[in-house]
Amino acid sequence: MKKRGIGLGSIFFSIGYGFSRPDFCAATVEISPNGSVIGRSGEVDYGQGSDTIFCQIVAEVLGVRPDTIKLITADTLVTPDAGPTSASRLTYVMGNAVLKASQTLKKTLQSVAEGILGEKDLLFVDEEVYSETHPEKHISFKVLAKECHNRELPMVETGWHEITTEDVDPETGQGNAYATYAYATQLAEVEVDTETGKVEVLRIVAATDVGKAINPSNVEAQIEGGIVMGLGYALTEEIKLDRGYIQTKSLGDYMIPTSMDIPYIETHIIEIPVSTGPYGAKGVGEPALIPTAPAILNAIANALDVRVTDLPANLENLHRLIREKGD
Repeated sequence: MKKRGIGLGSIFFSIGYGFSRPDFCAATVEISPNGSVIGRSGEVDYGQGSDTIFCQIVAEVLGVRPDTIKLITADTLVTPDAGPTSASRLTYVMGNAVLKASQTLKKTLQSVAEGILGEKDLLFVDEEVYSETHPEKHISFKVLAKECHNRELPMVETGWHEITTEDVDPETGQGNAYATYAYATQLAEVEVDTETGKVEVLRIVAATDVGKAINPSNVEAQIEGGIVMGLGYALTEEIKLDRGYIQTKSLGDYMIPTSMDIPYIETHIIEIPVSTGPYGAKGVGEPALIPTAPAILNAIANALDVRVTDLPANLENLHRLIREKGD
C-alpha cells in the first residue's frame, strides 16, 4: 500500500559567526589608467556564486559591465583576508567590503567628473558618466579614469567590513548574538510504500528569505542545491561506524541522490531587504538546506503516523519502524 503525506519545515538561521569568533572581510578594487577594473579578495567561490556577486556589486556602483571586471581571489600573496566560505556569510560580509571599496572610488571619480562637466547630478551607467538633467554633458568611464590617474588621485581602495557582535551574557543568554538572521519554510509531499519502506518525494515548495536577491538565478540555484543536499540527508546518506571505524568506504555506499531522485522543486524568493546587507542582501546557503529534512520527515509522519528520529529514513530504517508500529 502507498500512502501520501505533507509536511512542513521552518527555520531561522544566523548569518556569519556572530559573537563566537571574529568575522570580517576585506576587498580591494582598483581602476587602471585604461579604465579596466580589478577586484581582489581572499574569498573562495567553489560554486556558490560569490565571484559573480563581487562583480555585480562593483558594476552597479561604478556603472561598468560585470563581465569586464578582472577578479583575483583566494591568493594569499596578493589578496586581503576575506575569511572562509562558510556560515552563509560571504555575500553579506564580503559584499559589504566590496561595496565600501567601490563607493570610495566612486567619490573620487565623481569629484573629478563634477569639475569637468560642471554638474553634480551625475549617473554612472553603461561605461559613461553623465548629468541626469543635462544628458548631453557626459564623459566616458575610461577617459575619466585616465584623468584621475593624470591627477595622481588614489585609484585603489580597500573596503573592510566586520560583523562580529558583542558576547552573549552567559548567565541570562541575552545579547546581540548575530548581525542578522535568515528565515525559510519548505513544504514536502511524499508517497511511502508501506510494504518496502521506500519514500518518494513528489515535490518540495521552498520559500526563502534572502534579504535582496542580487542575482536571482544564483539564489534559485542555491536553494535547489540546498534542497537536494537535504533530500540526501533525510533519506539516503549515512555514515556507518563500527567501534569508531568508518564502514561506509565509498560514495557508492554513501548513496548521494542522483538527478533521477530529484523531485519537482518550486522556489519562492522572499525579498525583505536588511539594512545592514549590501543592497539589502544576506546569505542563503544553509537556510536553503536546513528545512528540507524536517519537512520530509514531517510528511512521512503525516502519511504513516510514524515518527523518524534516526536518519536516514531509508528502506531499512523506515521498514523497521513500520513493522514495530504493527502496520
